[in-house]
Amino acid sequence: GKSRPTEKGEVTAAAVCASCRVPAHGHRTLELALAWDMPCVHFGSKEKLHLRRYTRFFGSKGNAAPSLSHYALTHYEEWERKIDAWQNPILENSQLPSWYKSALFNELYFMTDGGTIWMEVPPDCCAEDLQGPAGAGLSHLLPVLREYGRFAYLEGQEYRMYNTYDVHFYASFALIMLWPKLQISLQYDIAVTVVNEDVQPRQYLMCGQTAQVKMKNVVPHDIGDPGDEPWQRVNAYLMHDTADWKDLNLKFVLQVYRDYYLTCDSLYLRDMWPVCQAVMESELKFDTDNDGLIENGGFADQTYDAWVVHGASAYCGGLWLAAVCMMCKMAEVLGDTEVRQKYLDILNKGKEAFERMLWNGKYYNYDSSGSDMSSSIMSDQCAGQWFLGVCGLDQGEFEVFPKSHVLSALKTIFENNVLGFAGGTMGAVNGMRPDGVPDTSSVQSNEVWIGVVYSLAATMIQEGMVEEGFRTAEGCYRTVWERLGMAFQTPEAYREKKVYRSLAYMRPLSIWSMQLALERRAGRAPAPAQLPQGPTHP
Repeated sequence: GKSRPTEKGEVTAAAVCASCRVPAHGHRTLELALAWDMPCVHFGSKEKLHLRRYTRFFGSKGNAAPSLSHYALTHYEEWERKIDAWQNPILENSQLPSWYKSALFNELYFMTDGGTIWMEVPPDCCAEDLQGPAGAGLSHLLPVLREYGRFAYLEGQEYRMYNTYDVHFYASFALIMLWPKLQISLQYDIAVTVVNEDVQPRQYLMCGQTAQVKMKNVVPHDIGDPGDEPWQRVNAYLMHDTADWKDLNLKFVLQVYRDYYLTCDSLYLRDMWPVCQAVMESELKFDTDNDGLIENGGFADQTYDAWVVHGASAYCGGLWLAAVCMMCKMAEVLGDTEVRQKYLDILNKGKEAFERMLWNGKYYNYDSSGSDMSSSIMSDQCAGQWFLGVCGLDQGEFEVFPKSHVLSALKTIFENNVLGFAGGTMGAVNGMRPDGVPDTSSVQSNEVWIGVVYSLAATMIQEGMVEEGFRTAEGCYRTVWERLGMAFQTPEAYREKKVYRSLAYMRPLSIWSMQLALERRAGRAPAPAQLPQGPTHP
């Protein structure tokens, strides 16, 4: 952007030097700390002043750089010890390939480099200020946000929307495994937007229709544009009216139970339960024939927002059945027998419809339309099973998808979308035709989505296909971090030749679901990570 020229004599830089005498054959250590103190944040609208999380410890006057430097210099050795204690069990595990260790830790760059903001809730803030006119049921909203702040990161450095929820569904594993309270805080923010609405009209680009910005009891696409006022005005996405998307509500329910399962936070579960019921009631309208299975609407009404779906589908139908199963489980935990029976009845009907309409003997068809492309092999067809497996709901009385069908589908994906694409060296293409040719019916069907590939690999590992899972994920790592030279800017997508899309993207953080799957296979129940205590004073 434009800036004024430097005035003559104006100080624009400073240098720091230190010296010491090093004896022959000896060594000395010089320590230097570099600190930024930018405590205040305005978004594009400049309506509100926000304070960063660290200001609770170091103040918000903008004069804390010396204190920050001092704190770093007196604590960095402890930080390094803790980092080693966290990473070494993985780095020193000879059974894990080196590329995986690199990918697992280095993909975390996006947690800080993704336009990330971690804000304090104002000290004079009350529950009514946060929850809006309809959010009174979230009893622990204020304590959670006051203690852990508000957290947001961009969908990507080129797709500038905060906490894009259909994508965060994949990336959220990094948060829930490493910073679980930030995931809980983020979920409370989403829950608040669910129960409120924004009746302002907006025209959507893909259909040309006008609809209100945010409907009540529907999960938003995102919590806002950094160029506007996030949290205050949500749904910056202009392509589709996402109130008609089929995956957003389901992804909220799936994350709620996943979070509870990994953290055992019963207060969180109780707060989220009415919100889960509300979004599932909204979702039920998409089951137009009352067969227990939702139908897609004949447009790109899910995270694959340029890939049209008609009728029942493997992706959204699978997420739906997984969410219905988790509603049954949550109702059981909370002693809500009436709701449990309601969703158990839906689940039994829906499972039968899903198998009858989509299973073709080897895998689940892309959709039930019977069109030329409905038999495409979708790499993400087992997304519902992925989350069920994470939560131990993939067997016994909670088995939603027959185990033999899941394994057959995963093997079909491995043989076709992985080994049959680019010689098995680039991960899994989103859509593959049964005759071994990539599905070119949309701009997204013949892309590889790195975050989807990592989640697919995690699903394979959960189902015992460990070697196939690593082979699948390795193709993405080798392509992005080595052949394309896109280290620390992993894109959302690439094609076999010449094309990539959306550098520095959120979804590849899903690689942490691979680590969760490996830990479960090793018999280690993942212990929820604890946030380190901050300093008590500057």
